[in-house]
Amino acid sequence: MGQAATIKDVAQRAGCGVATVSRVLNNTGPASAEMRERVLAAVDALDFQFSEVGRSLQSNTTRTIGCVVPSIENPVYADAVQGAQEVFRNAGYQMLLICTNYSPEIETNAIRTLVAKQVDGVLLTVADAQKSEGLDLVRSRRLPHSLLFNEAPDGEVSWSVGDHAAAALVADKFAMNNHKNTGFLALNFLNSDRARQRYEGFVEGCAKNAMAPPALLEVDDDGHDLTDHLRGFLHDHPDLTGIFASNDFLALATIRSARNLFIKVPQELSIVGFDGIKVGLMVEPSLATIVTAPRDLGAGAGQTILSLINGTSPPERPSKNSTFSFRAGGSLMPLPAESKDDGKVAAFPPSNDPTQKTA
Repeated sequence: MGQAATIKDVAQRAGCGVATVSRVLNNTGPASAEMRERVLAAVDALDFQFSEVGRSLQSNTTRTIGCVVPSIENPVYADAVQGAQEVFRNAGYQMLLICTNYSPEIETNAIRTLVAKQVDGVLLTVADAQKSEGLDLVRSRRLPHSLLFNEAPDGEVSWSVGDHAAAALVADKFAMNNHKNTGFLALNFLNSDRARQRYEGFVEGCAKNAMAPPALLEVDDDGHDLTDHLRGFLHDHPDLTGIFASNDFLALATIRSARNLFIKVPQELSIVGFDGIKVGLMVEPSLATIVTAPRDLGAGAGQTILSLINGTSPPERPSKNSTFSFRAGGSLMPLPAESKDDGKVAAFPPSNDPTQKTA
């Protein structure tokens, strides 16, 4: 196999100088229609591949965008990344993806790596937008960027869901179904500011509906078996009749763990998730959840970054209250009000403690 053609080979075949070939391929200067046709014909004949390294040195751009998200195991992040990638690809950019596994340390190192690779912009979901060292680094380099899913600190742009209002809506739905004693299951707040904001919104929603303050359970990972966590949580809070999970992955894992404990969902424990991933419609019972549009958010964040790079007008972000809706599902069931007990709702009978069941 012969050596790859060089730009000098193209110039020689087209009968012009190297600078002319560069102008044609980069579209950075004048060239007659005849000369452009000769250069492109030479490129095709020689199967010439223009060096991205050389292009970067000439234009001071790498045509790459960094993307940092916690995980793509969770479909909500995978959909958002897909939406952003389509925007970047259509604009002639490649995306470099790094997953942090919800670790602030990995997050910081990932952003340092992308900055060292001289990416032209960064799309990122960080553990805590108020305290992120990586975000501070991006700011200090004045690198075009957009947050995704995080609540935006002052001076930042973020394509995110109205977490606080959405969580308050979940409290409304529990109240409408006669649930007074609920729990909130979340990823560790240090690793997810989204979970913390949803908890705060849920607490306020419960108070507004005269419900008991929700019990809180934080876990370190949304993909592991939650059976032991759930057993201890329900043992400590035997009056709970509903659980709000901070994402659908956790909600589905909770349903699985409830079955391991022989707890019927929703007859004995109602569960509501957050995100609206499609698999929630494919399980039995179907998952009641907050539905979002992650692909649209990812695309919007991508367009924002390109506008910062190109100096064009950024896309208009949707209002926070238009970024979510509630999807009813079989995992949320009304509790029957007891007419002979001042309208109170029956919780788990003491003799029917779900954590004590055996096969």
